[in-house]
Amino acid sequence: MQENVLIGLTIIAVAGVGAQWLAWRFRLPSILLLLLFGFIAGPISGFLDPDEMFGQILFPLVSVAVALILYEGGLTLRFRELSQAGVVVRNLVSVGAAVTLVIVTIAARYILGLDLVLALLLGAILVVTGPTVIQPLLRHIRPTGPVGSVLKWEGIVIDPIGALLAVLIYEAVSAGSASHVTAVVVYAVGKTIVVAGGLGLAAAALLVLMLYRHWLPDFLENAVSLMFVVAAFAVSNMVQHESGLFAVTVMGIALANQRFVDVKHIVEFKENLRILLISALFIVLAARLDLNQLTGIGWRGVWFVVVLILLVRPLSVLASTAGSKLNLRERAFLAWMAPRGIVAAAVASVFALQFEKGGHEAAGLLVPITFISIIGTVLVYGLTSPAVARLLKLADPRPQGVLIVGSHSWGRAIAKTLHEKGIRVLVVDTNHTETGVARMAGLKTYTGSILGERTLDELDLGGIGRLLALTHNDWVNVLAVQQFRRIFGAVECYQIPPAEEPPGRKSVHKHLHGRWVFGPDVRFDTMERRVMGG
Repeated sequence: MQENVLIGLTIIAVAGVGAQWLAWRFRLPSILLLLLFGFIAGPISGFLDPDEMFGQILFPLVSVAVALILYEGGLTLRFRELSQAGVVVRNLVSVGAAVTLVIVTIAARYILGLDLVLALLLGAILVVTGPTVIQPLLRHIRPTGPVGSVLKWEGIVIDPIGALLAVLIYEAVSAGSASHVTAVVVYAVGKTIVVAGGLGLAAAALLVLMLYRHWLPDFLENAVSLMFVVAAFAVSNMVQHESGLFAVTVMGIALANQRFVDVKHIVEFKENLRILLISALFIVLAARLDLNQLTGIGWRGVWFVVVLILLVRPLSVLASTAGSKLNLRERAFLAWMAPRGIVAAAVASVFALQFEKGGHEAAGLLVPITFISIIGTVLVYGLTSPAVARLLKLADPRPQGVLIVGSHSWGRAIAKTLHEKGIRVLVVDTNHTETGVARMAGLKTYTGSILGERTLDELDLGGIGRLLALTHNDWVNVLAVQQFRRIFGAVECYQIPPAEEPPGRKSVHKHLHGRWVFGPDVRFDTMERRVMGG
C-alpha cells in the first residue's frame, strides 16, 4: 500500500512538472499538457487512482491548494491598476457574472439537457475564468493598454464569487421551502462578506504587524504566511461553507496594497508554490475523470463550448463595458479571453459529489462537462489569443523592444541607435538628470529603481522583449536580470560583465548573471573608454 502511494505521488510530481516544462519548451498552454498527462496517468493507463490513494482527504487537499493559488493571485493585485479600468472590472464581476450565469444556465438546460438546479450550478461554476491560465497568456502576449490589468483582476476576483454562487444555489436547494430561499441567500451573502472578508483582513493585519515588529525570523516568514492563509480559509469555511476562497483572496489583496512592510519575498515563494500546486491539481483531477462520460456527452459538449466562446463571453463584455473608456479593439480582446481553469474544475468536483449524495444522479455529469469547457476554452483562447492580440494591434508577434537599465552617455547612445532603427526602447534610471537628457533625445524613460516594488507594475512593457542591464553597479545588473528573466526569459536578459575583482574576492556566481551583452571582456570601463575615444 505504501509503495502504491509513493508511486502515485511520483507520477503526480513527474507528470505535473514535466508537463509544465514541455509546455514552456514548445510554447503551449501548460493546462492542455497537464490534462493530457492526467488522462494518461488515470483513466487511460490506470496507474493513478486519486480516490483510492487519498481517500477522504482528497477534496480537503484540493480546497486548500485552490485557496493558496487564489491567495497568491491576490498578492499580485494592486489598486493603482484600477485607475483606468476599475469600473470595467467591477462590471465584469457583477453584471458580467450575472449575464454569464443566465446564458450558461439556459445553454446547459437546452443543449446538455440538465435539470434546472444542475444547470444553475453549472452556470455558477463557469462564471469563473482561469487566472492560472490567463496570467501565463498575458505574460506571453504582453498586451498594451489597460486590458491586461482588467483580465488579471477579473480572473482572480471572480473565482470566489463563482464559488459563492455555487454555495448559494446549493443552500437554496437545500432550504426546501421556496419562502426560505431569499432569507437563506441574503444571510449567506452577508455572512460571507462580513465574516470571510473580516477574517481575511484580520489575518493580513496580524501578519503585517508581526513582520513590522520583527517578531518573526526571516526563515519563518513564508511558513507563518502559509499558516495564516490555511487558518483563515479553514475558519471561514467553518462559519460559512466555501467562503474561505473569499477570505484568502481578501487577505492577498490587503497584503499587496499595504505600505508598512515589503512582502516581495512572500510573493516569490507563493509563485513557486503555485506552479507545483497547479501541476499537481490538474494531474489529480484529470486522473479522476471517466472517459466514457466525456465521450458520452458527444457533440452536445462541443456546441456548449461554442456558445460559451461566441455568445456568453461577448455578451458579458458588451454589457460590462458599455459607456467605458475602452476602445473597440480593447473590448474585442476582452471578449476573446475567458479560459476556464483549476478553480472551475475543483468547485465542480466538490459540488458534484455533494449533489450526488443528495440524490441528483445526473450531478456526475458536472465534472466531465466542466472539463470539456476547460479543454475547449483553453485550446481556443490559448492558441488564438496571441494572434488576436496582434490582429487588434495590442501586442507584437515577437517583441523586439529593449528595456535598457542605465541612462549614462553610452547607454543613451545605444538606446538612440535602436530607436532610430525603429525598435521600441524604454530607458530606466534613478537619476532624474540622466533620464531628462534621454527624454530630450526623444527616448521613452522611467525614473526610478529597476528593483523598486512598484516598477514592474508601472512599466509599460508592451512590445518589449529584451533587457540590457548596463549600470556601473554589478549587483544592480545581476538583480535586474533575476527580476526580468521571469518575464522575458533568461535567453533575452543581457548585462554588462562585472568589473574585474581584486585577488581573493569572489565574483558573482555564473548562474546568477545574465548573458554578456558585448562579450566577457567588454566591461563598463571598457565601454566608457571606447565612447570617449570616439
